[in-house]
Amino acid sequence: MSPTARVTKADYYEVLNVDRSASDQELKSAYRKLAMQYHPDRNPDDPAAEEKFKQASEAYQVLSDPDKRAAYDRFGHAGVSNGAGSDGGGFAGMPDLGDIFGDIFGEMFNAGGSRRASRAQRGRDLQYELTLTFEEAVFGKQSEIRIRRMENCSTCQGTGAEPGKGPSVCQQCGGRGQVRFQQGFFSVARTCPVCSGAGTIVKDPCRACRGEGRQSAEHTITVTVPAGIEDRMRIRYQGEGDAGRFGGPAGDLYVVVSVEPHPFFEREGNDLHYALPISFPQATLGTELMIPTLEGEIKLKIPEGTQSGTEFRLRNKGVPYLNDHGRGDLIVQVIAQVPKKLTKQQKELMRQLAETLTVENKPSARSFFAKVRDIFN
Repeated sequence: MSPTARVTKADYYEVLNVDRSASDQELKSAYRKLAMQYHPDRNPDDPAAEEKFKQASEAYQVLSDPDKRAAYDRFGHAGVSNGAGSDGGGFAGMPDLGDIFGDIFGEMFNAGGSRRASRAQRGRDLQYELTLTFEEAVFGKQSEIRIRRMENCSTCQGTGAEPGKGPSVCQQCGGRGQVRFQQGFFSVARTCPVCSGAGTIVKDPCRACRGEGRQSAEHTITVTVPAGIEDRMRIRYQGEGDAGRFGGPAGDLYVVVSVEPHPFFEREGNDLHYALPISFPQATLGTELMIPTLEGEIKLKIPEGTQSGTEFRLRNKGVPYLNDHGRGDLIVQVIAQVPKKLTKQQKELMRQLAETLTVENKPSARSFFAKVRDIFN
């Protein structure tokens, strides 16, 4: 008696001809290659090709699913016996061919039409970094900048051909910009490989730009920086980037603002802040001081008994609102400084003062100490 024949299914990794550590993209590429090779539309009346197509589809359906792949790696076909291919025939469980073939036939399926594909290309966007002082960013500035960009060739006016010798019709596609071929029952249109979809060919390239249609040139642009602009903001100048190719629009220019720090002003939105040191007697007895603003000095009255960390808000002395009316405020925080060294006479005077002052040394809420910490940090 002859031994009982046993049919063993092929290993899914061997079917797709990939390693067991293959990535998702490698699995997809392998399946796409096999599916294109053995698709029934390309192999009519070939049962062997149809069977290989089914095997590849079954293998990809399992290995492209993380859960099914993990089960298959651990238990083999038994781990996915209720999954792909369990019905033993037809195309049940076949992966979505639209996803697999989408990048192959992405140039559109159609049965006819002679609309010429356009190869017009938009010009590249450019970026220029403009450095401003703190004051220039606050009050705005107008300045000229020089950039290097691609501009239409002045000799051929962007055609890429010698003057008087324009482009001729592409003989490969007859000026349509596309060539067609039959793929099973599909009629597939692809960009003409000779003219790259333009439908025309430049036989006599412009000697000035070597057929590019563009040349590098320096260009001067007047940049208007609005008052109140902030660091790293961008100003867009439409159409001031590289010229487009083959009739495409020009790109844009982005001017990126870099603002230098100020020696003592700090900006928060549209408000300005700085710390003003005062002496202990000034805080105790009060005083009047001339303090700086962005528009010159003004007088600030500090009342007697002012505590260290007190803030004085000066209205409309801050940064103008961007593209709007009004300004922020200037906030001055006074910091009473304690002298580190005193003369003998000063120490004696302080002792006499201490004898006349009474301070309740009682614990305060944590919020008080947090404020004190913020003052001196």
